[in-house]
Amino acid sequence: MLPADPRTLGATVTDGGTNFAIWSNAADAIELCLFNEVNGAMVETRFAMAHRNGPIWHGYLAGVRAGQRYGYRVYGPWLPEHGVRFNAAKLLLDPYAHVIDGGITYSPEIYGHVAIDAYGAGDVNERDARDSAGKVPYSVVTDHGPREIVRPLVPWAKTVMYEAHVKGLTAFNLEIPDNERGTYKALGHPSTIAHLKSIGITALELLPIAQSITEPAIYGRGRINHWGYNSLLFSAPHREYAATQDPISELQWSVDQLHAAGIEVILDVVYNHTAEGGIGGPTLSYRGIDNHAYYRQDSDGNYLDVTGCGNTFAASKPHSVRQIIDSLRWWIDVVGVDGFRFDLTTALYTSDSAFNSSLMAAIGADSVLRNFKMIAEPWDISRYSLGDFPHPWREWNDAYRDSVRQFWLGDLARGFGEGVSDIASSISGSSNVFHYRGPTSSINFVAAHDGFTIHDMVTYNHKHNEVNGENNNDGNDSNRSWNVGHEGETLDAGINEIRNRLKKSLLATLMLSSGVPMLNMGDEVSRTQNGSNNAYSLPIAHAHESEQTYEGGWALSWNLNEEQADILAAVQSLAQIRATYLADVASEFFTGAVDEGTKRKDIAWFSLSGNEMSDDHWRDEEKRSITVFVEADPTKGLLLMLNSSREVTTFTLPDASWGETFRCIFDASKNVATYEPVIAAPASQVEVAEHSVLVWLVSRTR
Repeated sequence: MLPADPRTLGATVTDGGTNFAIWSNAADAIELCLFNEVNGAMVETRFAMAHRNGPIWHGYLAGVRAGQRYGYRVYGPWLPEHGVRFNAAKLLLDPYAHVIDGGITYSPEIYGHVAIDAYGAGDVNERDARDSAGKVPYSVVTDHGPREIVRPLVPWAKTVMYEAHVKGLTAFNLEIPDNERGTYKALGHPSTIAHLKSIGITALELLPIAQSITEPAIYGRGRINHWGYNSLLFSAPHREYAATQDPISELQWSVDQLHAAGIEVILDVVYNHTAEGGIGGPTLSYRGIDNHAYYRQDSDGNYLDVTGCGNTFAASKPHSVRQIIDSLRWWIDVVGVDGFRFDLTTALYTSDSAFNSSLMAAIGADSVLRNFKMIAEPWDISRYSLGDFPHPWREWNDAYRDSVRQFWLGDLARGFGEGVSDIASSISGSSNVFHYRGPTSSINFVAAHDGFTIHDMVTYNHKHNEVNGENNNDGNDSNRSWNVGHEGETLDAGINEIRNRLKKSLLATLMLSSGVPMLNMGDEVSRTQNGSNNAYSLPIAHAHESEQTYEGGWALSWNLNEEQADILAAVQSLAQIRATYLADVASEFFTGAVDEGTKRKDIAWFSLSGNEMSDDHWRDEEKRSITVFVEADPTKGLLLMLNSSREVTTFTLPDASWGETFRCIFDASKNVATYEPVIAAPASQVEVAEHSVLVWLVSRTR
């Protein structure tokens, strides 16, 4: 091999061939292995990477073009007591590869140690001599470069997010050709876009689409990792989601279609751990390239696991920071995405705060990345850091989730109250958490992929995760849910009516709070996971199941019953209300101060009497109702009446100083399609049904 340009890692196609470069600080030697099919058999040709610039091994091969399969074999010592596990018998993926060919065969050969079964049991301290080629995927040379991208550039104050799974979003959409359902191509289909637009979505947040595999133990239980939080490669679109042989071009096309419709694309990225798992996991890439450099370890060579997945990627080290930055830039410059949600973000740094993180500093200093949407999941299994991230980062706000559930559901399940202070803080933007950073720092959600759907949180008191094969020990036991007196589905019309009100009230609170709302896929059509609050796995044969029999609600239903249609209509109405009256006032915290011109406050809170709340009201832990007024512009405002009690409650509208006309434009206790808005005079008394919210449009001429 000739010398290559060591400045660019990975496989880079040139006019006459391909540059190959890989980072390994401690290897003794590295071989590039090309694989070509000859007479139906795969033939391997090895080339020594004889050129080295510090830790970067590189070489150039003339005539190698896009589509070439390849991998690496890395030579070095086997010193498990020091965290060093080189094994040249194992074919390794290029960490910078953008496409793979083939899958994993769960067999003893894929492990660097001597395994006695397909799942890694054996002596983890003895090096295995069996060749893994043919049992693991090949890296594939690709030639997709940066491209011109026309982006919607939606400001945070007008952003409404939708968290979805690529396959689950469109798998049962009959308007899409059968061979394209559940794929990248389907994301750009007109019916997909029309649905997202109808509920006001401006940003589609996709669960991980980086190439992933199922953990051996999960596969051994006859299941697959459906969510994809088990990255094999950081910068390769998952092949299973592609309708074509070119997943990158297919994904680019759909991103462009979404952009043309005004919808941004945000990726859920998993840089905190890899699919190689714990010390007994397979050797597929990083472990064999330079285990000690790529994973956080203690002095005895044991993995430090703050992710709960067996390993923690050493994301604070300079070479890892470089790789993550290169990955983020590739998704932005080549694929065209608009931002990222970082899974278990606190696992990506070892400092005491995100403010002191080398990775956060690198992202903030990057002239491209700092202009895109960056969202933190501000915790891992060892640390909780909500509110700790620097501007311009946004954060998943689980405190918002808990306060909204507690107000509508939690006290009913537990028999005690917490008053209205928490829900008021959440509705007004969580200034107690984000302080000077503004309300758009809060990604508000009531449900997400991890946990109950909104339907299930009013249907189940307890998790039902038995299908995962973990004896229902997985998932969170604290759900702040309420089954309305019956565990699971029921034909009782009274119970179902209350559940329907609660779902619409939860959605109304989410959509009309200050901050950035995020809808969980299917909550707009009352999707159920049959009581699972950890629906990460599916049967291996799930792709062959029909919509009527599919397990766990993994896909969105596009064939709606009357109740689902009502929930959808509610979300559509709430999205329109938000876009019309709240989007322009949601970028800064409300002050509660009286404006000298209008003589009104930008936000005000009222008791049942129609008067502003007193300190006694705020201290009342049994209070289950609250009214909030938000100034939209000098002539309009919104008034929300929230009644989470078990009884119909009489509320009094504020007096004429707040508005001359009050028009009720949303009632959670009514069918949205047939609801006729009600007009009331100032200071009128109105009845609010139990477990319901009313939304009033307040109009005035002064």
